[in-house]
Amino acid sequence: MNMILTPNVYWLAAPLLALLVFTPLAQMHVGDPLKVRQMAVAGSFYPADPKVLSATIDEMLAHVSEPPITDPILAVVAPHAGYPYSGPVAAYTYAQLKGHKYTRIVIIAPSHYEGFDYTSVYEGDAYATPLGNVLVDKAFAHQLARMSPTMKLSSQGHDATPAGGEHAIEVQLPWLQKVLGNFEIVPIIMGDQSYENSRALGVALAKLIKADGKESDTLVLASSDLSHYHPYDDAVTIDHKTLNALQTWDYFSMSRNFQSRVWEACGGAPIVAAMIYAERMGANQARVLKYANSGDITGDHSRVVGYSADVFVKTAGGKAEETPFSLSDPEKKELLALARKSVENAVQKNELYEPPASTSAALNQERGAFVTLSVSGALRGCIGYTSAIKPLYMTVRDMATHAALHDPRFHPVTASELPSLEYEVSVLSPLRRVTDIQQIKVGEHGLLMKNGNSEGLLLPQVPVEQKWDRQTFLEQTCRKAQMSSGCWKDDDTDIFSFTAVVFNEHKL
Repeated sequence: MNMILTPNVYWLAAPLLALLVFTPLAQMHVGDPLKVRQMAVAGSFYPADPKVLSATIDEMLAHVSEPPITDPILAVVAPHAGYPYSGPVAAYTYAQLKGHKYTRIVIIAPSHYEGFDYTSVYEGDAYATPLGNVLVDKAFAHQLARMSPTMKLSSQGHDATPAGGEHAIEVQLPWLQKVLGNFEIVPIIMGDQSYENSRALGVALAKLIKADGKESDTLVLASSDLSHYHPYDDAVTIDHKTLNALQTWDYFSMSRNFQSRVWEACGGAPIVAAMIYAERMGANQARVLKYANSGDITGDHSRVVGYSADVFVKTAGGKAEETPFSLSDPEKKELLALARKSVENAVQKNELYEPPASTSAALNQERGAFVTLSVSGALRGCIGYTSAIKPLYMTVRDMATHAALHDPRFHPVTASELPSLEYEVSVLSPLRRVTDIQQIKVGEHGLLMKNGNSEGLLLPQVPVEQKWDRQTFLEQTCRKAQMSSGCWKDDDTDIFSFTAVVFNEHKL
């Protein structure tokens, strides 16, 4: 038999007898047979022999040099490929769990082999590993599944299929057994990775865990790799966009960019759900402990898979301060000239302007931005990206063109209007959910309101121009989202704030 060597599979399959693992009597339900989810990838993703498995994990943990985190860790991210590939990165997550006491681990993972449109909370009693069975916290699982119509008790996504057996939860369990000892799990597979499903799960977990008083005893673990099968340098670039958003806690942009495939993480929705949970439980800092990809192990840089180890912690010092973004006057002038040239090119030639590459580091940063067109102070068009998708100068090119030709509120700009057009650019910070409306500062913050499919945004300069107070600003953002003016009070409404660097041709 030949050894298979890919980022997902490494070891030879072990003899059948090695898979027959003894389950301690203390973990059995007397008189009632357990529904145990059997191992699907032992002997391929990780060693099936308990001694070899234990030694392999110990060796990887021994190579972690990161100092221990003393603040409470509420949620983590760990990769889920074959141990030789992602194990050295996963070890950074698990090394931080040593010394912390958790009795319940909620593991959220994607579905690699089955398609379904809900979040599957495992209905069985245990998951098997070479180190012994791990029991499911069935009472919690049953409560969780009743919290939202997006969730249900099920074996779908968990049990093996003809296409293969899901590995994303299974590979995490031996690590947890080694660093934590005894605990119960709540295994969750997300079949639908929409923002709404991530939100429903994160919010439900926070409500239940607060209610049962086991906040310090519960850890939420998101199982996810990052980008897949890009050349090495491209993968590093894509993955660091994701990790930058993670560190600034902009999970809304993460979710949106995962769904549009601008960024990549196979467990993107589990990461977002874990962040939503952690935020609502008081976590205020996200830390990336380690990043690497399969090319760092194999030396093959042609098609790699990215991995990261991340933790979400609750610190006494509050959230980490973001580095302020600023632009020089020459950079602002360059963007305004670019906006004007883009509109003129689109209107006069019906062509998308192809600007020369900017030499400015700031203008090559990926940033969300809006371009506003006006005539004699009256709005003539305004469109933007809320999240970082392209380099800033290219975002301004695109948004200026769209504001001129594709704002549905106005007919396209005509050639005769070009001389009278005035341009304003708003460069956005990452989005952060508002946890207290007193945090909103009129004149400093813009708002994005979202509830289900309804969504609306107002830039920071709007309430100043309209002389609104904070409550009016909230109400008007609701109306922009085509919701009732009181939607901001609804528990199902998310309010995100952002700041902006705003400049126009008359005010630099």
